[in-house]
Amino acid sequence: MKPTLLILAAGMASRYGSMKQIDGFGPNGETIIDYSIHDAIKAGFGKISFIIREEFVDSFKAIFEPKLKGKVETDYVFQSFDLKPFGIDKTIERAKPWGTAHAVLAARNQVHEPFCVINADDYYGYDAFEKMVKFLTTEASDTQYSLVGYQIDKTLSDYGSVSRGVCEVDANGNMTEVNERTEVYFTDGGSVAYKDATGEHPLPNDTRVSMNFWGFTPAVFKQSEQMFREFVEANEHNPKAEFFIPLVADKLIKSGTASFKVIPTASKWFGVTYKEDKPIVQKSISELVANGTYPANLWS
Repeated sequence: MKPTLLILAAGMASRYGSMKQIDGFGPNGETIIDYSIHDAIKAGFGKISFIIREEFVDSFKAIFEPKLKGKVETDYVFQSFDLKPFGIDKTIERAKPWGTAHAVLAARNQVHEPFCVINADDYYGYDAFEKMVKFLTTEASDTQYSLVGYQIDKTLSDYGSVSRGVCEVDANGNMTEVNERTEVYFTDGGSVAYKDATGEHPLPNDTRVSMNFWGFTPAVFKQSEQMFREFVEANEHNPKAEFFIPLVADKLIKSGTASFKVIPTASKWFGVTYKEDKPIVQKSISELVANGTYPANLWS
C-alpha cells in the first residue's frame, strides 16, 4: 500500500497576514504546497490529505483539485475545536486549534496506512520525500517511526536568527531528544552558533534539525490520544498551549514505546513565516526552475 502525505494547513497564518498556505510563489502562481505534492507524487506517495479548518475546504478544492485530478488521490481532514470526539466533554475557548499533534489526531479515522506529516508553508526538496517513501514502505513499524533531519546550515536565514529543534542522535541513528534553540544564526565567519543565557555556543554545520517532516504508522493515533486528553486537562486555562508533534515524540521515546530514526538529507529547506519572506522564497523557487529542478509550469 502506498503511503499517504498529510499536509498541515490548518494554521491561521497570523504573522503572515493572510492564508500563506494558498499564496502564490512560483512563476505561474504555484503555492509551496504544489512543489511538495509534485515531489511526493514523483517519490511514490499514493494519497494527499490536507489537514485544514473546514471553512477553508472550498478554497483548497478550487486550487488543488483541477491540478491533481488523475494524478493522485486527495482527501480533506478537518481540524476543529470540538473536543467531544476525544472523549472530552468540555468547551474551551481558544483563538487557534490545539497544535500539530492534535492536527495529526484529526486524521485518525481517515488514514489507515503509513504516512508522512509535513508543514504546508515549508519547502523540503525531493530527496526528503524519496527517502521517506523508502522508510515508510520498508522499515516503518508501530515501534519504529522517523523524521527527516536537515543540516542546520541548510535551514538558516541570512537575515537574522531563527529557532530550531536540534536533534540529539545516538549511535544507531535514532533520536534521543530534541532541544529547542531559540536563537540560531550564522556567525560573521560563516559558521553556525546559538545563543542562550550562558552565551554563544558553536554548532557543527551538519548538525541535524527537525523541520516537521515525520513518518508514522497509524498506531501513533492510539499512542497519542491519551496524551492529548491529559494535555487538555493540564492546559485548559492556557489558551496559547499547543500539543506539538515533538512533545509526542519525546514521550514515545522516553517511555520506550517507539524509536525515531533520523533520516539525513542534504536538501536545502526554506519556508515562509512573515510577508517579508515572500520575495526570498520566490527567488529560491525561481532558481530551482532555472536549474531544471522543476518545470516553469509545474502541472502542464
